[in-house]
Amino acid sequence: MPLSAPYTAKLQAGLGLVSETKLLLQLWEPGMTVPMLHREALESGQFPGMTARRLRNVVVECFAPRYLADNAAPARHLKQLLPALTNEELLQFFLLFTCRATPILADFIRQVYWPRYEAGDQQLHNEVAQSFIQRAIDDGKTAKRWADSTIKRIAGNLTGCCADYGLLEDGVRTKRRYQPVHLSSRVAVYLAHDLHFSGLGDTTLLRHSDWSLYGLADSDVLTELKRLSLDGWFMVQSGGDVVRISWKYPDLEAVCRVLAES
Repeated sequence: MPLSAPYTAKLQAGLGLVSETKLLLQLWEPGMTVPMLHREALESGQFPGMTARRLRNVVVECFAPRYLADNAAPARHLKQLLPALTNEELLQFFLLFTCRATPILADFIRQVYWPRYEAGDQQLHNEVAQSFIQRAIDDGKTAKRWADSTIKRIAGNLTGCCADYGLLEDGVRTKRRYQPVHLSSRVAVYLAHDLHFSGLGDTTLLRHSDWSLYGLADSDVLTELKRLSLDGWFMVQSGGDVVRISWKYPDLEAVCRVLAES
């Protein structure tokens, strides 16, 4: 078995859930437990087309692992940033936190989506996702073997989630066209500081796998951080294989306050 968490089929509980996540972020308050948020969502009347059971699955299986991890830091920060974010920026944040909570999606994007895009592919077919899942099962990345029907369903979930977050064209289909993706400055600033405050060194930070969710290699990240340094977020010095960053803000909360006002 791999050292990382095994792949699960939990993505079928909810894909991007963009509108639902925005509503839940608005309802959530610091200190709320998952049952409290579920009850608040039920009583809000903002999910009229959703059964109580379905809403519970969305809150427990999707929202909580993605946005209430790390002492609810993602929810805290997104709630603060929400009024200032464009739809594109919001989708890029959702992608980051969903991938952190969903290894199968993160690996699919890194190992399949971007390599095929960079090779010049125009479309991504569900059969490619099925092959990715089958290889993962053969490599022991799932706790047990999945039925063919599960593989087919999760393959559609992977491409559907990519579509929800703007990586592929939207709509119900088995073959989707690639969409152009450019990491936004706000998300880049947040991610750089998030990795820094998690304890990573400046050079190590550039190599973190989160950047590759947006198609960036080490050299791309350095170029992006140098560009952001011109806006005063930090100072970047590089020479050879060594990168030094002079950080300006004391914590991620301070960064979010400035991002929300910019």
